[in-house]
Amino acid sequence: MNLKKIYRIASLLLIWAVLIGGLGAGTAISGENENKTTQPYVLGEVVVTADQPADKATTMFEVTGEEIEMQNAQTLDQALKLIPGLDVRTGNAGIPRVNIRGFRSRHTILLLNGVPMNSTYDGQFDPRIIPTANIARIKVSFGTHSVLYGQGGMAGVINIITRQGTQGLHVDVSAQVDERGSKLGKASVSGGKDNVDCFVSMVKKESKGFLMSDDFEPTTLEDGNLRENTDAEQRSLFGNITFELGEDSLLGLTVENSSGEFGIPPTVADDKKSDFYKKAKYERVNDFNTFSSQVSYSFDPDSVFGFRTWVFVNEYDEDRGRYDDNSYSKMKKKGSYEGTNESAVQGFTLQPHLDFGGKGILTASLSAEKDEYRSWGEKVLKKNEKATPYSSDNDLDLYSTALEYKIRVLDRLDLVAGYGHHWQNRTQGQDDDKGSYMLGASIEIMDGTTLMASYARKIRFPSIRQLYDTESGNSDLTVEQSDNYEIGVIQDICDDLELSVSVYQSDVKDYIEKLVSTDLYENNDKYRFKGVDLLLTRSIPGNGTLSAGYSYLDSEDRSVGAQRDVLQNRPKHMVKLAASFSFDFGLTAHADFIRVMEQYYYSDDFDKGKLEDYSILNFRFEQKVLKDNLSLFLGVDNLLDENYEEGYGLPQAGRTAYAGVRVTY
Repeated sequence: MNLKKIYRIASLLLIWAVLIGGLGAGTAISGENENKTTQPYVLGEVVVTADQPADKATTMFEVTGEEIEMQNAQTLDQALKLIPGLDVRTGNAGIPRVNIRGFRSRHTILLLNGVPMNSTYDGQFDPRIIPTANIARIKVSFGTHSVLYGQGGMAGVINIITRQGTQGLHVDVSAQVDERGSKLGKASVSGGKDNVDCFVSMVKKESKGFLMSDDFEPTTLEDGNLRENTDAEQRSLFGNITFELGEDSLLGLTVENSSGEFGIPPTVADDKKSDFYKKAKYERVNDFNTFSSQVSYSFDPDSVFGFRTWVFVNEYDEDRGRYDDNSYSKMKKKGSYEGTNESAVQGFTLQPHLDFGGKGILTASLSAEKDEYRSWGEKVLKKNEKATPYSSDNDLDLYSTALEYKIRVLDRLDLVAGYGHHWQNRTQGQDDDKGSYMLGASIEIMDGTTLMASYARKIRFPSIRQLYDTESGNSDLTVEQSDNYEIGVIQDICDDLELSVSVYQSDVKDYIEKLVSTDLYENNDKYRFKGVDLLLTRSIPGNGTLSAGYSYLDSEDRSVGAQRDVLQNRPKHMVKLAASFSFDFGLTAHADFIRVMEQYYYSDDFDKGKLEDYSILNFRFEQKVLKDNLSLFLGVDNLLDENYEEGYGLPQAGRTAYAGVRVTY
């Protein structure tokens, strides 16, 4: 029996355990959460920060499950949109990309309870297939993050920590529909009894596509109203179960499965005389399926030595096609194809630690993973000729080791230092290895004022696509490298009002890009990203929160012979505002606003264009009808019906209203 079948059987056993074990009342693992229906999964952290020194030496933002619900964020990309320094944009692939401080999404490590979610093919990820119904909180760390995360995070790390059950039995069901008839349904069951906690959720959504702004001017490729080829369907199942094996030991199992299909909208730009004109591509993912699972164990006694370990598997399969026209069926033109792509990653991590009390904490990490990618199908090589079969099968082995030391000195000064070394074993070409390291410090110079500074050298190995793509791959590629610097201050201005300011710079060399002249990937680019992230938050006890964020980014191409003064699709200014309030009569109101300014793009001949600046305003109201058990909600996304693009020729959704109901028990 292979590993995949074992995990699928384990998922069925998990759901059975939830349905049986969650029906009775008892003592949950965490007594602190007795009044909550769920809590964060206690084994979901890669880097444990609670009650440890040097927590403030590097920038980290957190989004809670409550904030996600306030925003009505249904997918990961929507949940991250208000974080300073993050640019969530949809480009030619039709997939939202989460870009951090100028880097691309492939330079960000995405983890679900510590399980790598990046594609083994190109290192990127689709945040839409991660529903927020399972999320307790999201931690976003930037470029000077801990070495314990391993290689790949030149931009940062996004770690999703899922929900876990608490004492008793709890049910949460909601349904939502928008003005186009797109539907979303969510249901979860959680509970705890004796030494077991469990959580299961199901999500189903059906979207006919998004509405375009009334200000959109039709072209020959798009007539407006409902955006071409933006329909989507998805079904997701998630569950975890946690066992307290003793006072010092925890064992957890997590399982996730999603399936569905979606369209990729073509460009609307039809001016063939434009320097930026590209032929429209008609693509669909006709079917996709994901499966991931993790077994985790933690031993943390009240003594010097402890350890954590986990093994994992993550798989993604899709049937994808590119067609001649918007019938999405014909394959006669050169470049059209239908094929199947399979990617898989499996591995383990071991993290022993020594807690010396006042003399600091020493943590080591050993990890190994195998990345696999297979692709096969038929592709048209010449117009009107029969499609030709193709196939590829590649894999990589990755190994990492790291050591990190944290200490608090004189109750006000926190220090952290770490070193990691990483190896990539290739099926073709020469194996590669490289080290990474970081230093950080924070000091509370007076009550309410904390200064921080950090430096890190981060690396990323080339992906399977960059190494072995049949048309553009280059097996001689080496690692990308970034030197990241950051200084900042956290200032308590007055009661419940806090200001956080970070100034950063990243110097990147051996950046991998595809050369226009050779159509091959090369390590030939040097980039510099520098900027400022600011966040002002005000907590109103018992009533709500206010936040104001601003991000400035200066991107520079420092490569030899560079023909661009700024890098494309990287906004220079972003303003993000949010407000949430709760009233005594059961009404909760939320509004958020995003302004994006100065974003440029280039043609193949380096002609420069500028996207229009845009503003997005959203709001949501929720009213409790029957105490805490029944509530009704409604909202509007893009209230101003802004007609805007996040990439050339790629307009986004206009004003969309929705309403729904939620029942909890």
